[in-house]
Amino acid sequence: MEFKFFTGGPLATNAWFLETGSGNLLFDAPEGADRHFAGNRIDWLVLTHGHFDHVMDAAAIHRRHGCRVACHPDTIPMVADGRFFSKLGFPYEFEPVTADCQLTEGGIEPVEGVPMRVLEVPGHCPGSLCFYFASLECVVGGDVLFQEGVGRWDLPGGDGRLLLDGIRGKLFTLPEQTRVLPGHGPETTIAHEKRHNPYVSGD
Repeated sequence: MEFKFFTGGPLATNAWFLETGSGNLLFDAPEGADRHFAGNRIDWLVLTHGHFDHVMDAAAIHRRHGCRVACHPDTIPMVADGRFFSKLGFPYEFEPVTADCQLTEGGIEPVEGVPMRVLEVPGHCPGSLCFYFASLECVVGGDVLFQEGVGRWDLPGGDGRLLLDGIRGKLFTLPEQTRVLPGHGPETTIAHEKRHNPYVSGD
C-alpha cells in the first residue's frame, strides 16, 4: 500500500489517497479533488481539520461516492456552514457537508483493515487531527507540520504554543523514519524536522 496525492485549490492543498484492498481512504478534499479521484472508489473521506481549503470538494466527493465523512467534533460546525469563513472575512464559500463519524484521540483503530492511530494536535485549528499508520511508517499531518515549517496560528482559534507543544509531544515521539504527509508542500520525515525545523528543533 502506498499513498497517492493530489494538490489543488487556491492554496495548493494536498489530498492523500490510500487504497487498502478492502476500502479506500481520502484525507482532505481541496478544490479539484472530486474530479481528480472520480475514477477511484472512496469509502472514507477523512478531514484533518475544517479550514476551507481542505474541504472545498467534500460535499461533491460525498455525493459522488456515498462515502463516510469523518472528522473531529470541533470541525463539524466549520464544514456544516458553507459561509463559516466568509462570515469571518475570508473570500471563500463552499458547499456544506455533514460528517457522520466523529474522531478523537484514543487507541489504535482499524480502518478498512489498516491500523490507524488518531492524534489530536490543535493550535493551527481547533480539532486538528493527524493520522499515524505504524505499518506504513507515515503520518498524515494536515496543517500541523510541514517541511521545515509548521501551520500558521494567526487564524481564528489558533494558538502557537499549543501547536508547537503538540508537535514536540506527539509527532516528535513517533519513530524518526516516519514520513510526514503534509497538507501543503512536499513530504518530509520526523528525523529531518527534529533536526532542521526552525520552529521546533533544538529546544
